Amino acid sequence: MILKQSDAFTRGQDYLRLVQGLALEPGMVNVFENKRDRIPICTWIGENINAVNAQINAYLQVCHQCFHPQERRQIQIFAVPIAQSFGIDGLCNILTNPITILVDVGRVAPRDWFGVVVHEYAHAHVGEFGHNEQFASILSHLCLGLGLEPPYWETGMEVTLRSWPHCKSTIDPLEFWIGH
Repeated sequence: MILKQSDAFTRGQDYLRLVQGLALEPGMVNVFENKRDRIPICTWIGENINAVNAQINAYLQVCHQCFHPQERRQIQIFAVPIAQSFGIDGLCNILTNPITILVDVGRVAPRDWFGVVVHEYAHAHVGEFGHNEQFASILSHLCLGLGLEPPYWETGMEVTLRSWPHCKSTIDPLEFWIGH
């Protein structure tokens, strides 16, 4: 039993180091300094991350279906605990090849994971940071194709687009990553 837990811990730790290198900055993925929760988080990730990643990858594939094959960008997606100091549910690193989407599935209810993937996919498709009119257009296209409420662009709505589609935040994001 200890060997199994140790193996899961090592797999989780290795996974976190891998995705840390895909973030916009390594500090965005940092549970290693969290002395209290580091072991349970790494162990849970080592045991469960493949299933979680399969689910969000399925959402990514659904987003791809909204575009012709020649319009689809190469995108990879990973679930990861994002440092709470950043205050974000997900991010899209357009500087990696393929483009990388990281989703903190602990920050939102599982029923809202899809919305976070859709939002970050729009960033990946546009290939830019920010929430401008082009982003709104692609996000609207995705939302219409996927049965979600689309945003309609109007000047000054950049702040609103930061959290579109709307997702319900969890109280303690690390609870998910510990397995509670």
